Amino acid sequence: MKLAVIGGGSTYTPELVKGLTERVDALPVTELALMDIDPQRLEIVGGFAGRMVEATGGPFLVTLHTDLPTAVADATFVITQFRVGQMNARRADERLGIRHGLVGQETTGVGGFAKALRTIPVMLEVARTVAALAPGATLVNFTNPSGLITEALFRHAPEVRAVGLCNAPIGVVMRVAAITGAKPSAVAVDLLGLNHLHWVRGATVDREDVWPAVLKAYRDDYAAQGADAWISPVYLDVSRMVPSSYLRYFYHTAKVIAKQATGAQTRAEQVVEIEKALLDQYGDPGRSAPPPELEKRGGAYYSTAAAALMEAIHNDRDEVHVVNVRHGGAVAGWPADWVLELPCRIDREGAHPIPTEPLPPQCAGLLHQVKSYELLTVEAAVTGDRDTAIMALLANPLGPDLDHVEAVLDDLLRVHAAYLPQFA
Repeated sequence: MKLAVIGGGSTYTPELVKGLTERVDALPVTELALMDIDPQRLEIVGGFAGRMVEATGGPFLVTLHTDLPTAVADATFVITQFRVGQMNARRADERLGIRHGLVGQETTGVGGFAKALRTIPVMLEVARTVAALAPGATLVNFTNPSGLITEALFRHAPEVRAVGLCNAPIGVVMRVAAITGAKPSAVAVDLLGLNHLHWVRGATVDREDVWPAVLKAYRDDYAAQGADAWISPVYLDVSRMVPSSYLRYFYHTAKVIAKQATGAQTRAEQVVEIEKALLDQYGDPGRSAPPPELEKRGGAYYSTAAAALMEAIHNDRDEVHVVNVRHGGAVAGWPADWVLELPCRIDREGAHPIPTEPLPPQCAGLLHQVKSYELLTVEAAVTGDRDTAIMALLANPLGPDLDHVEAVLDDLLRVHAAYLPQFA
């Protein structure tokens, strides 16, 4: 079994390697092909990955590639975890929002829009390569904005079996397990929405309802945080749901913008420092285990989610995982061709969405607006049409108003001109 990782020079990669070495009996990888366009990072991260594998007995071969076709040829699984423009582009995305008095964040608002425009054409090229050279492969997309990118794959690369993945849902599963004392494998969550825009409505352990106790635990945590809590306990009391933490950008927009205005470091600027320290440690020839500082990078349980998903597909497990796929009518009344984040049964054929009730109006209204933005963004990224890009920004609840939309778009296109040839 060959597993290809596009963006293999990412500082996340060692966590994935650790997850693979721990599951080698159930997921018998023979080759891990790491591909990256940055040869220096690839050498550092790839060398460290090789030492990690050797330290566990060398169950599979680690190969390094700067050539996409060679990396994906004959792969069983292809994981995408790349960032077009690297961390400088993320910083530019965040600063774009701040300059215009908008939310500056890499997956939502104008920053997420800019990232999607840069990423979608590259992702579709990856998909075309996979279709040609590894036609039976499953593409597991971890590249942000994950749900939006996965939407583009379903619409413009339907010949590739794609699944969008995020570590947030498995984080919910782990939290429920910790609250109840259950094994994570016994936990199921009722979660529905878009990537980074979901709500958790229930949880069971061995099919027994534990939601009242779980909801109380969440409420107690937020109540204990007082004014520092991002969500009011009253919201949980009224809605009986736990929203994704990314909903803070929609529910507390003014507060987020005010904090940005204080001049604090953006997340990209923090991550640059974290990654420098990590790469220094990865480059130590005596190191063969991930350093504790990797936790500061974010992406908790990423390796668990990715490895467990691939294992379920390979072994035809018929397990339930929360992933991003086209729901195909699983949510009654919503367009069947929308990509949603929801529980799916996973077997060797891929992901099969489990029928579920739609979200209540106060959630569905926001979701439908954001999905409209996503669909317009996919079209703008593929066509390079300026008018469609303007309409996408106006549809985004965190985007600019009509008086400022052209200025924001012009700024975006100027800053990222090197990565947006479709708009040239």
